[in-house]
Amino acid sequence: MRRIELRTGEKPAERVPLILETAATAGYHLIDSGDGEKLEQYGPYRIVRPEAQALWPKALPASVWDKADAVFTGDTDEDGMGRWRFPREVLGETWPMQLLDADFLGRFTSFRHVGVFPEQLAHWSWMKDEVEAGRPLKVLNLFGYTGVASLIAAKAGAEVTHVDASKKAIGWARENQALARAEKLPIRWICDDAMKFIQREERRGSRYDIILTDPPKFGRGPNGEVWQLFDHLPAMLDICREILTLEARGLVLTAYSIRASFYSIHELMRETMRGRGGRVESGELIIREGGLDGSTPGRALSTSLFSRWVPK
Repeated sequence: MRRIELRTGEKPAERVPLILETAATAGYHLIDSGDGEKLEQYGPYRIVRPEAQALWPKALPASVWDKADAVFTGDTDEDGMGRWRFPREVLGETWPMQLLDADFLGRFTSFRHVGVFPEQLAHWSWMKDEVEAGRPLKVLNLFGYTGVASLIAAKAGAEVTHVDASKKAIGWARENQALARAEKLPIRWICDDAMKFIQREERRGSRYDIILTDPPKFGRGPNGEVWQLFDHLPAMLDICREILTLEARGLVLTAYSIRASFYSIHELMRETMRGRGGRVESGELIIREGGLDGSTPGRALSTSLFSRWVPK
């Protein structure tokens, strides 16, 4: 059983609330939202998916929404299963995408996701800037999903370790690496339980300059290990602190679909990083509507909570 020691020393400075916004980019933008749905542009396709946070009425007329290429139907829960309807023509399972110069595959999955969470662009842009700013950095991407962040970090010059418990996600990440012609980039793809992996890394003395962690509310490792966010998050962050280098550039936590305030994870991060100095900034990730062409700023759609420790 791991012993969690009481942290001593001052808590890091804080910056709250901080709202990190994803605006329209060449590869993605939020066209419109409302009435429990969102209309997004992913590369060449317009996609309609459920969105519980879109409490307001839609701003654009039905004639715009009716021109969607794909509509998710079925369970509206975050992890609910369903199917895709293609109103105009039947589309293939995957299509090429690009964000921050990283190529990857979008995919119509049965869980309404398409392989990327575009609101994370705010964190990925920060990470890319940190990697490109100076010495070569080591990045750990926990719960790394389809590897878009890992590809962005590696293309910027980082040595990357990508960990996910899903064999399908690791396979998809490798597909993305091949699509990006990035087979020679220094990325380790590891299918493992995140907690077990970082515990081993601590015992080995491995250290990282940037750690990204995007844990689910609930999950299972490849050997049936159980992850419960509220039960295991404090211990996970504690280990992440231990495997940061002395010159670390940041520790990032994102939390989706949980019944908690960002202040909860903010105080947890401040307590975790007590004695390391620096600053903890916490708040929400949002996506800004951009209209049909992405150039007309509209309402902000909140997507997740986050907390980020930085050394200054």
